[in-house]
Amino acid sequence: MPLSSTDRPLEAGPILYARGADAHAARIGVVVVTRSGDPAPLIGAGDDMPAAMTHRAALFGHDVWGAELVLPASERAVYGVNGREYALRTDLTGDLAVAFVSCNGQEEGDEDRTHEDRDVMWRRLAAEHRERPFALLLQGGDQLYADEAVKAHPDAARWQGLPLEERPSVAWTAEMEEAVRGYFFRRYLQAFRQPAMRELSAGVPTLMIWDDHDIFDGWGSHPPALQESPVARGLFAAAREMFVLFQLGGSPDALPETCPDRTGASFTQGAGFPGFSVLLPDLRSERTPTRVMGDTGWAAFEAMLGAVPAGDRQIVVSSVPALGPRLSLIESLLDFYPGQQQYEDDLRDQWQSRAHRAEWVRFLSALEREAIETGAVTVVSGEIHLATRAEMRLRDGSVLHQLVASGITHPKPPRAMAVGLGLLSRLGHAPLRGRPVRLKALPGQKATYTAERNFLVLERSGTSWTARWNLEESGTTAPLPL
Repeated sequence: MPLSSTDRPLEAGPILYARGADAHAARIGVVVVTRSGDPAPLIGAGDDMPAAMTHRAALFGHDVWGAELVLPASERAVYGVNGREYALRTDLTGDLAVAFVSCNGQEEGDEDRTHEDRDVMWRRLAAEHRERPFALLLQGGDQLYADEAVKAHPDAARWQGLPLEERPSVAWTAEMEEAVRGYFFRRYLQAFRQPAMRELSAGVPTLMIWDDHDIFDGWGSHPPALQESPVARGLFAAAREMFVLFQLGGSPDALPETCPDRTGASFTQGAGFPGFSVLLPDLRSERTPTRVMGDTGWAAFEAMLGAVPAGDRQIVVSSVPALGPRLSLIESLLDFYPGQQQYEDDLRDQWQSRAHRAEWVRFLSALEREAIETGAVTVVSGEIHLATRAEMRLRDGSVLHQLVASGITHPKPPRAMAVGLGLLSRLGHAPLRGRPVRLKALPGQKATYTAERNFLVLERSGTSWTARWNLEESGTTAPLPL
């Protein structure tokens, strides 16, 4: 492969983004970051002469570049950037493994942690990739913990400390915007420079969807006085700009082909691969305290769900678990206490919230219909900083599996949280009449919820799929048939 070399190192990347594949080729997006003033990076594959990547953004002394590649199906396809070669798997027709991660950070002090402690599970994931390359890396939300973005400017920090009724009075200024945008950009550079993540990002195409911490804690579930204030909307705009560049691998004026809504009101995504599809509904962009998705998001989700070829497995990445305990009971208890409670937005974030009951039923009904009429559906989620699984037996006797893996770097929560949720899960409930939700322990674990950092691997062998969790302290679970 003819590639020109350069002594100018990349500041970040290459980062690969999955756009879909068939039996003959895979479509891949690529993003890299250079210092301002460096020449356009050269990218090439196969016998094609290297070509300059497309400039997408100039940000804080850096340039962001992108390209879209079509690589032939191969066990080991090769592309190159600035003279360095990288390999990835593009033949997705046979046996394969798909990794899933979520919750890559913590609410406060994430930048102060050392890679040695923070990125233990990323290193373990990279080691597994070297042994058997992953075909895809799915990232289910909170890829960035941006809760401290509000501290990037003193006026934004002051806004955070005000009573709710006073927050709309604080203006969003150009100085605040510049400081917050700089914070988001710096945090994305830090994430993609982390050694294990950098290795995986260059060799495994990814699909990502955001959750609240990619914006700020509880985005969409707060009262209007906070949610619609100028500062909150400014924080969202900065988060959205960087999400498009670094999680979608898109450009400011063009979303990738995986996004059916070209307006960007919803970032719901989907991509098809030989024998399976991946669908990532956007549960944040249109969220309010009384809804999870708006009309645009629902239209995109239901259209993509219905477009899956008959017989294909559908992997649905729901950033918050679609099957879980009766959290509405805790909401009812909080009603006895005046004012907004500390955990009210966390409970409102969940599908199981009383405020979202009708949408939850709609979501599960759509998944059931797809599973019965088209093919098996598996839901993967993060968000709760614990590992668990759930089942719901459908009206035809088949099973909808919910797999939860969270988080890849977030510290494990107190054991009491796992125990409490486990006790709550025993109460049981049936959002769809006659189809009760059953929370279950991971293979080899006694408790319903496992409080260890973790990631999940889905594996296809022939036409059969299994799931296994890699737990920081307990190791790898036995495979769970799906």
